[in-house]
Amino acid sequence: MTARLHRLLLLAFLLAAAPLAAAAQGSFEEAVALFEDKNYKDAFEIAEPLAQGGDARAMAMMGAFYQQGNGVALDARKAAEWFGKAAEKGHPGAQFSLAMMQLDGSLGQPDADEGSKWLLRAAEGGNPQAQYNLGLLYTGIYGTQPDWKEAASWFQKSSAQGSVEADYNLGLLHLDGKGVDQSQVNAAQYFAKAAARGLPEAAMDYGVLVFRGEGVQKDEKLGAEWMLIAARHGNIIAMNRVARLYATGRGVKSDPVAAMMWNRLASEGGRPDTWLDEFAGKQSAKQRGEAEAKAKNFKPMPVKIRN
Repeated sequence: MTARLHRLLLLAFLLAAAPLAAAAQGSFEEAVALFEDKNYKDAFEIAEPLAQGGDARAMAMMGAFYQQGNGVALDARKAAEWFGKAAEKGHPGAQFSLAMMQLDGSLGQPDADEGSKWLLRAAEGGNPQAQYNLGLLYTGIYGTQPDWKEAASWFQKSSAQGSVEADYNLGLLHLDGKGVDQSQVNAAQYFAKAAARGLPEAAMDYGVLVFRGEGVQKDEKLGAEWMLIAARHGNIIAMNRVARLYATGRGVKSDPVAAMMWNRLASEGGRPDTWLDEFAGKQSAKQRGEAEAKAKNFKPMPVKIRN
């Protein structure tokens, strides 16, 4: 997860600093344009003197160069040094980047205290990704002591700014009653919101609630459709669930080949199912061969989060 979050930082956060003089601002915009065109060498040559001159945005860009190894040798220490300089100047994206490097062990032993300090500053500055990750920190995911009310509070702040991951996690908290009132209705609402925007995990969990009629009107066919969406995007748990649906004909038309295909994919992903294996053993060799061929040709759909 953290690697994916790092990739979200680059361009959006580079622009999140106080305005500069017009001439310097234009030079930085040129560096951004070159960065977007993957002309990292020229972008670096423009950004470096700006960063040396105190431009927080250029400092953050320098951190991104070294963190990703774009146009320069990958160097986590230099990345952290530049992110640190920009962070001290109040650049929220750099504060977030520095926090995540300290939390995920990019600089050696993870440092929860230092990481949480910078994460809090970025979150208090209004950075939605930092707010989301601060919520994760309070769930104990980084080895910290869980504080479910604080987790819910920061997820809510991030959700208000459009974070689909925060919506999903609020659904989980409502489902379990951690930090918020336990409510399948609220859980279903948050899952539905995140699922509609393209998050496979949310599609999976929303599908289960709809299939069972928990917190929402029961509809096995619609629930199966949501689980199938998640499976097609590579969600392993959904693959297993869909395999059972095709084997039993619940919510979908019974299809032994589809059941075996999804079971094979789920098993390869680390979720074996003895019952489904026994089911496959009762099918014809031709059907098993067809399922195996379909599994080999399967390619998960790319995840695209919609605004």
